[in-house]
Amino acid sequence: MSGIFPETVMQTSRLTLRPFTGGDIDDTRAACSDELTQRWLPLPRPYTREDATAWCTEVAHALRESGDGIHFAIADASNDRLMGTVGLKKTDWRARVSEVGYWVAPWARGRGIAAEATRVLGEWLLTDRAFQRMELLAATENTASQKVALRAGLHREGVLRNAGFVHAGRVDLVLFSLVPQDFQSRPPAPTDPSS
Repeated sequence: MSGIFPETVMQTSRLTLRPFTGGDIDDTRAACSDELTQRWLPLPRPYTREDATAWCTEVAHALRESGDGIHFAIADASNDRLMGTVGLKKTDWRARVSEVGYWVAPWARGRGIAAEATRVLGEWLLTDRAFQRMELLAATENTASQKVALRAGLHREGVLRNAGFVHAGRVDLVLFSLVPQDFQSRPPAPTDPSS
């Protein structure tokens, strides 16, 4: 049993999650060439403008159309500038499980963007799309990514030994998850007494 996620745009007060476009090429190239991004993701090295063009105009869209997942550009809601990406991959349609991944551009780091986008995507996947589990894998030494996972509401489950690879070689990965019950058990949002 397989499927395809519908082309989707999601909005928060400060972020737009939308499909990649040709207008994202230069920012994608700059972000994916960044030393920290390259440290934790096995991206092409060097990451060229051709790599960015292929991702923004073909690859990200083809991955959705193949049923593998869906990839969103995280854009600033005020000016549409690319700040990062969040996406689903390795989707198991029968088991209703998908894996989330993200990166944040150097100019947008430190503002909680990845956690906010991951939480929005998780809620969409587990409530709107009726999936049963969203997983996230982060290298044991990638403490920033692990903090994002926890801020996004994911639960740490354990360590998968020698399960990942980066440019420097094999790494252990920490497994995090989010399930529908995580949204059912959260406290209600505070109400505005002035309304």
